[in-house]
Amino acid sequence: MPRSRDLGHFAAIAVGGAVVVAAMPWASGWLKVRLAQALQFDARSVARPEAMLERPAELAASMMWMVLPLGVLMTLVAVGVSAASGGWNFTLKPLQPKFAMLDPIAGVGRLFSKQQMIEALKACVLALILGTIGALYLKAHVGDFTAMLGMSLPAAVEAGATTVLGGIAMLVLALAAFAIVDVPLQRKLHADRLKMSHQEAKQEHKESEGNQEVKGKQKAKMREVSRRRMLAAIPKADLVVMNPTHYAVALKYEDGRMGAPRVVAKGVDLLAMKIRDVAKESQVPVLQAPMLARALYAHTGLDQEIPQALFAAVAQVLAYVYQLRAAMAGRGPAPGELPELPVPPELDPHQKAVPDMELYE
Repeated sequence: MPRSRDLGHFAAIAVGGAVVVAAMPWASGWLKVRLAQALQFDARSVARPEAMLERPAELAASMMWMVLPLGVLMTLVAVGVSAASGGWNFTLKPLQPKFAMLDPIAGVGRLFSKQQMIEALKACVLALILGTIGALYLKAHVGDFTAMLGMSLPAAVEAGATTVLGGIAMLVLALAAFAIVDVPLQRKLHADRLKMSHQEAKQEHKESEGNQEVKGKQKAKMREVSRRRMLAAIPKADLVVMNPTHYAVALKYEDGRMGAPRVVAKGVDLLAMKIRDVAKESQVPVLQAPMLARALYAHTGLDQEIPQALFAAVAQVLAYVYQLRAAMAGRGPAPGELPELPVPPELDPHQKAVPDMELYE
């Protein structure tokens, strides 16, 4: 929590001074009576020498009953102002032993830290200003204190209290000026202490988002697993449609189980060549249909059915493959060349990109 000591000092002294001024008539009379009693000697004091020691104790006890409530009030004011300005956080952590504080090297670092240097400089400036104000005030009123020696006791007490309160008022004004500066300064220093270093920010990001290296390895492992699963599905495909060197898409259709042909594998460049090789090893037909291969790759995800706009083109390719298989089995004539496929030009990513949602409307 941000804490301004100067604000607490100002509030405590200001409230204490105000209470003293308000109680001055009563306190002055009470002090006169106590001093008069202390300076009286009676037969009991002469007969019992130990009574001379009891009287100072009684006088000190009565003075404590007057000063103690004022001290408690000033303490409560200082604590209350600190809590109001910076919040309240009850913790026993400061009471726990910190053996790291015994390290002299670390202690030198804390001694010359930014926080300590500012606090030391501020304390020195405050002490210098308060000392200067006090010295100048005493110098200006040294005649008044000297004149008290010729006054009666009641008059001297009243004059001394008035002079001292004037000096306290000047000190309170100086503390008020320091408190005005110290409160925003302490909040800024507190905010600076809460800021994380670059390494702390990286560590927090690592803890919240996960280690990027580990996540990268996990993604690579997932891609590898997906690639293996995709290649394992090629031998069960009906055909592979290729753009000779860049695109390859494997299709599968099961009548009664699928509403439309489904893409079971797809890839570009080296992966496309791998799909072609696996298909040839598994005796899966590989057809060269560049526009259809590009359109399927661009607008169909893995394990998804083809878009409606490509139904006609894919149907012709499947019919061609079925005729080719029938001819190889001796159940029909061999088909001729693959006819020109009705692939809408706007579905070719090399000509125009079309959002996937438009393909299913």
